[in-house]
Amino acid sequence: MRPLDEAETTAVFEKLYKFTGNNLKNIVENPSHEGPDPNPGRYCFRLHKNKVYYVSESLVKRATNIARANLVSLGVCIGKFTHSSKFHLTIQALSLVSANARHKVWLKPTSEMSFLYGNHVLKGGLGRITDTIAPGDGVVVFSMSDVPLGFGVAAKSTQDCRKLDPNGIVVLHQADIGEYLRMEDEL
Repeated sequence: MRPLDEAETTAVFEKLYKFTGNNLKNIVENPSHEGPDPNPGRYCFRLHKNKVYYVSESLVKRATNIARANLVSLGVCIGKFTHSSKFHLTIQALSLVSANARHKVWLKPTSEMSFLYGNHVLKGGLGRITDTIAPGDGVVVFSMSDVPLGFGVAAKSTQDCRKLDPNGIVVLHQADIGEYLRMEDEL
Protein backbone atom coordinates (compact mmCIF):
# COMPACT_ATOMS: atom_id res chain seq x y z
CA MET A 1 0.00 0.00 0.00
CA ARG A 2 1.44 3.33 -1.04
CA PRO A 3 0.32 6.94 -1.55
CA LEU A 4 -0.80 7.95 -5.03
CA ASP A 5 1.78 9.58 -7.27
CA GLU A 6 1.12 12.86 -9.11
CA ALA A 7 -0.43 11.33 -12.26
CA GLU A 8 -2.60 8.92 -10.26
CA THR A 9 -3.82 11.68 -7.95
CA THR A 10 -4.74 13.83 -10.94
CA ALA A 11 -6.70 10.98 -12.54
CA VAL A 12 -8.59 10.21 -9.32
CA PHE A 13 -9.41 13.85 -8.58
CA GLU A 14 -10.54 14.54 -12.15
CA LYS A 15 -12.97 11.61 -12.00
CA LEU A 16 -14.29 12.60 -8.56
CA TYR A 17 -14.57 16.23 -9.67
CA LYS A 18 -16.78 15.14 -12.56
CA PHE A 19 -19.38 13.99 -10.03
CA THR A 20 -18.80 16.30 -7.06
CA GLY A 21 -17.57 19.59 -8.54
CA ASN A 22 -16.33 22.01 -5.90
CA ASN A 23 -17.58 19.62 -3.19
CA LEU A 24 -14.40 17.62 -3.78
CA LYS A 25 -12.77 19.64 -1.00
CA ASN A 26 -15.34 18.15 1.43
CA ILE A 27 -14.04 14.68 0.56
CA VAL A 28 -10.37 15.67 0.84
CA GLU A 29 -10.71 17.71 4.05
CA ASN A 30 -13.11 15.31 5.81
CA PRO A 31 -11.92 14.77 9.42
CA SER A 32 -11.55 11.20 10.60
CA HIS A 33 -12.60 10.25 14.13
CA GLU A 34 -11.38 6.67 13.85
CA GLY A 35 -8.68 5.16 15.97
CA PRO A 36 -7.33 5.75 19.46
CA ASP A 37 -5.96 9.25 18.75
CA PRO A 38 -7.84 12.03 20.58
CA ASN A 39 -7.24 14.48 17.71
CA PRO A 40 -9.23 13.82 14.55
CA GLY A 41 -7.05 12.84 11.62
CA ARG A 42 -7.81 13.05 7.94
CA TYR A 43 -8.82 10.65 5.22
CA CYS A 44 -6.35 9.89 2.45
CA PHE A 45 -6.15 7.95 -0.77
CA ARG A 46 -3.94 4.87 -0.98
CA LEU A 47 -3.13 2.52 -3.85
CA HIS A 48 -2.96 -1.25 -3.35
CA LYS A 49 -2.94 -3.74 -6.25
CA ASN A 50 -4.22 -1.12 -8.75
CA LYS A 51 -7.18 -0.28 -6.51
CA VAL A 52 -7.61 3.11 -4.84
CA TYR A 53 -8.83 3.16 -1.24
CA TYR A 54 -10.28 6.05 0.78
CA VAL A 55 -9.02 5.38 4.29
CA SER A 56 -8.25 7.24 7.51
CA GLU A 57 -4.63 8.02 8.30
CA SER A 58 -4.80 6.26 11.67
CA LEU A 59 -5.91 3.05 9.97
CA VAL A 60 -3.07 3.37 7.43
CA LYS A 61 -0.55 3.65 10.29
CA ARG A 62 -1.91 0.51 11.93
CA ALA A 63 -1.96 -1.40 8.63
CA THR A 64 1.80 -1.00 8.18
CA ASN A 65 2.20 -4.00 10.48
CA ILE A 66 0.52 -6.25 7.91
CA ALA A 67 2.49 -7.68 4.98
CA ARG A 68 1.39 -6.52 1.53
CA ALA A 69 0.66 -10.05 0.39
CA ASN A 70 -1.68 -10.58 3.37
CA LEU A 71 -3.51 -7.25 3.05
CA VAL A 72 -6.74 -7.73 1.12
CA SER A 73 -8.55 -4.42 1.57
CA LEU A 74 -8.39 -1.29 3.68
CA GLY A 75 -11.03 1.40 3.96
CA VAL A 76 -13.43 2.00 1.07
CA CYS A 77 -12.36 0.94 -2.42
CA ILE A 78 -13.45 3.87 -4.60
CA GLY A 79 -12.00 2.76 -7.91
CA LYS A 80 -9.31 1.02 -9.84
CA PHE A 81 -6.71 1.73 -12.48
CA THR A 82 -6.93 -0.23 -15.71
CA HIS A 83 -3.93 -1.69 -17.51
CA SER A 84 -3.88 1.44 -19.69
CA SER A 85 -3.66 3.63 -16.52
CA LYS A 86 -7.22 4.98 -16.77
CA PHE A 87 -9.17 5.37 -13.55
CA HIS A 88 -12.66 3.89 -13.17
CA LEU A 89 -14.94 4.55 -10.22
CA THR A 90 -16.47 1.45 -8.69
CA ILE A 91 -19.89 1.25 -7.13
CA GLN A 92 -18.36 1.20 -3.63
CA ALA A 93 -17.68 4.93 -4.15
CA LEU A 94 -21.41 5.62 -4.35
CA SER A 95 -21.80 6.56 -0.68
CA LEU A 96 -18.89 8.97 -0.92
CA VAL A 97 -19.98 10.50 -4.24
CA SER A 98 -23.70 10.69 -3.44
CA ALA A 99 -23.13 12.69 -0.25
CA ASN A 100 -21.22 15.33 -2.22
CA ALA A 101 -22.93 15.12 -5.63
CA ARG A 102 -23.25 18.23 -7.74
CA HIS A 103 -25.80 16.88 -10.24
CA LYS A 104 -28.60 14.57 -9.19
CA VAL A 105 -31.41 12.72 -10.92
CA TRP A 106 -34.38 11.13 -9.16
CA LEU A 107 -36.18 8.19 -10.74
CA LYS A 108 -39.85 7.27 -10.59
CA PRO A 109 -40.48 3.99 -8.76
CA THR A 110 -41.50 2.30 -12.02
CA SER A 111 -38.08 2.85 -13.63
CA GLU A 112 -35.83 2.04 -10.65
CA MET A 113 -35.59 -1.67 -11.50
CA SER A 114 -34.87 -0.89 -15.13
CA PHE A 115 -31.88 1.21 -14.07
CA LEU A 116 -30.70 -1.46 -11.62
CA TYR A 117 -30.75 -4.02 -14.43
CA GLY A 118 -28.29 -1.89 -16.39
CA ASN A 119 -30.55 0.15 -18.66
CA HIS A 120 -30.16 3.87 -19.33
CA VAL A 121 -32.52 6.40 -17.72
CA LEU A 122 -35.31 7.46 -20.07
CA LYS A 123 -37.20 10.73 -19.87
CA GLY A 124 -40.39 8.84 -19.03
CA GLY A 125 -38.78 7.44 -15.85
CA LEU A 126 -37.40 10.76 -14.69
CA GLY A 127 -38.91 12.09 -11.45
CA ARG A 128 -36.76 15.18 -10.84
CA ILE A 129 -33.52 16.59 -12.15
CA THR A 130 -31.21 19.32 -10.86
CA ASP A 131 -30.71 22.44 -12.93
CA THR A 132 -27.53 23.32 -14.83
CA ILE A 133 -26.74 19.81 -16.02
CA ALA A 134 -24.76 19.80 -19.25
CA PRO A 135 -24.23 16.81 -21.56
CA GLY A 136 -21.29 14.72 -20.34
CA ASP A 137 -21.59 15.74 -16.68
CA GLY A 138 -21.40 13.07 -13.98
CA VAL A 139 -24.81 12.40 -12.43
CA VAL A 140 -25.80 10.47 -9.30
CA VAL A 141 -29.09 8.59 -9.66
CA PHE A 142 -31.44 8.49 -6.65
CA SER A 143 -34.83 6.92 -5.98
CA MET A 144 -37.66 9.30 -5.10
CA SER A 145 -37.02 8.46 -1.42
CA ASP A 146 -33.39 9.76 -1.74
CA VAL A 147 -31.73 6.35 -1.76
CA PRO A 148 -28.66 6.43 -4.04
CA LEU A 149 -28.97 3.80 -6.77
CA GLY A 150 -25.94 4.44 -8.94
CA PHE A 151 -24.24 6.93 -11.20
CA GLY A 152 -23.96 7.73 -14.85
CA VAL A 153 -23.25 10.41 -17.44
CA ALA A 154 -25.81 12.97 -18.60
CA ALA A 155 -26.76 12.49 -22.24
CA LYS A 156 -28.82 15.69 -22.46
CA SER A 157 -28.84 19.03 -20.68
CA THR A 158 -31.63 19.96 -18.26
CA GLN A 159 -33.26 22.26 -20.84
CA ASP A 160 -33.08 19.57 -23.55
CA CYS A 161 -34.73 17.06 -21.20
CA ARG A 162 -37.84 19.22 -20.97
CA LYS A 163 -38.33 19.08 -24.75
CA LEU A 164 -37.40 15.40 -25.11
CA ASP A 165 -39.90 12.65 -25.96
CA PRO A 166 -40.61 10.07 -23.20
CA ASN A 167 -38.40 7.40 -24.82
CA GLY A 168 -35.35 9.66 -25.10
CA ILE A 169 -32.23 8.78 -23.10
CA VAL A 170 -31.43 11.28 -20.34
CA VAL A 171 -28.65 9.51 -18.36
CA LEU A 172 -26.25 6.88 -19.64
CA HIS A 173 -25.83 4.05 -17.14
CA GLN A 174 -22.34 3.58 -15.66
CA ALA A 175 -22.77 1.70 -12.38
CA ASP A 176 -25.56 0.79 -9.99
CA ILE A 177 -26.00 -0.77 -6.58
CA GLY A 178 -27.20 -3.98 -8.24
CA GLU A 179 -23.65 -4.58 -9.49
CA TYR A 180 -22.41 -4.46 -5.91
CA LEU A 181 -25.04 -6.98 -4.82
CA ARG A 182 -24.15 -9.29 -7.72
CA MET A 183 -20.46 -9.06 -6.74
CA GLU A 184 -21.27 -10.07 -3.17
CA ASP A 185 -23.24 -13.09 -4.42
CA GLU A 186 -20.23 -14.27 -6.43
CA LEU A 187 -18.00 -14.16 -3.35
